[in-house]
Amino acid sequence: MILLDALRDNPGFLLFSSTLLGLLVGSFLNVVILRLPRMMEQAWKSECREMLELPAVEEQKISLMFPPSCCTQCGASIRAWQNIPVISWVLLGGKCAGCKTPISIQYPLVEAVAGLMSAVCAWHFGWSLQLLPALLLTWTLITLTVIDLRTQLLPDSITLPLLWLGLALALVPTFANLHDAVIGAIAGYLSLWSIFHLFRLITGKEGMGYGDFKLFAALGAWLGWQSLPMIILLSSVVGATVGIGMIALRRQGKDVPIAFGPYLAAAGWIALIWGDQISAAYLGSVGIH
Repeated sequence: MILLDALRDNPGFLLFSSTLLGLLVGSFLNVVILRLPRMMEQAWKSECREMLELPAVEEQKISLMFPPSCCTQCGASIRAWQNIPVISWVLLGGKCAGCKTPISIQYPLVEAVAGLMSAVCAWHFGWSLQLLPALLLTWTLITLTVIDLRTQLLPDSITLPLLWLGLALALVPTFANLHDAVIGAIAGYLSLWSIFHLFRLITGKEGMGYGDFKLFAALGAWLGWQSLPMIILLSSVVGATVGIGMIALRRQGKDVPIAFGPYLAAAGWIALIWGDQISAAYLGSVGIH
């Protein structure tokens, strides 16, 4: 109770605690980002072998908890002091303590971004009913963003629970009422589904994946249907700008697919934090108050 009272009555302590929690959670998010796609691949291979009636292959099963974290190059176990968010990477000089293999900068970046975005949530929502759900949504969007960038996958094991949680929170309601959340989920999914099939009909190509539909539906469930135009506009503008820039710099060919999930996730988070201000500014600019 003393801790809860301190969090409620001391905004500075709440901000510090949220940042620290975000850093710690960010370390776990790195585990999910690295292992979940590998777990999915293992499951797919096992299912394919079973369907084709091929003999099973003995391999080490991967989970989020097993095997313990270690260097992917030399297999050295990660000690406790080597697992301190951001600080350990700096102290190690970005290299494994044993074999000196470079450690991806992804690890401290995810931890730092999770800490910073958690602090923004605490600053914006304060000690309120919305803070914990906002943190959960933030951490989930970070995870989906990096997984999509690495693998161009948006796992159902994340997007579907996120969708259902958004609908459940609407019962309270937290960010949107149940009516707006249900319409948001339906409209979010069907809008991108329709664009996908129209694009495929015209060009014969697939412009996005089904994971994008589910993520957009989840954001609609969390924030209500009113947020969808803003999210799709922001994500499309940023996605198009980045894509054109990468092509212009010759870092990516025209026919190489670009993950759209990160732009949806970023736009969804912006709508979560600043959606009301953006809407008010836009309506004010067109003379609607």
